[in-house]
Amino acid sequence: MRRFLTHLLALAVLGLGAAAFAQDANNDKKDIRQDKRDLKKDRKDINQDQRDLNKDRADRNKDARDIKHDEAQLDRAQKACKNGNKRACEKAEKIKADIGKDKKDIGKDQKDINNDKKDLNKDRKDAHNDKKDLRQDRRDRRRDRHGK
Repeated sequence: MRRFLTHLLALAVLGLGAAAFAQDANNDKKDIRQDKRDLKKDRKDINQDQRDLNKDRADRNKDARDIKHDEAQLDRAQKACKNGNKRACEKAEKIKADIGKDKKDIGKDQKDINNDKKDLNKDRKDAHNDKKDLRQDRRDRRRDRHGK
């Protein structure tokens, strides 16, 4: 009877070990799937942030070109104003206001660029960490399958 109980106990321990092993393999498989999803989302975020960054840079550059153009017009209008053209004086004031708006826009665009750079950097870090997690989960799964 004692021998029978010993065998029964050994069989129960082995059965629980096999069940735990199967659970680990399933968990590793689930972790791999989740890490792949996270990595895909991070790559999507990286691409979106890069597009935003490029748009903000294009806006900033366009505003800088507008300022140069407006400054050239302002010079011509101020010369005409000195010659006594009242309409040119009014135009010069409008151009000054437009230059001020463009300078504010450049500041806002630069702020957006800086925020997008930060977001892009964070997303790249997240993607890197997800790659590391995925690699570790694959390694764990392989070790579980090979009994190490």
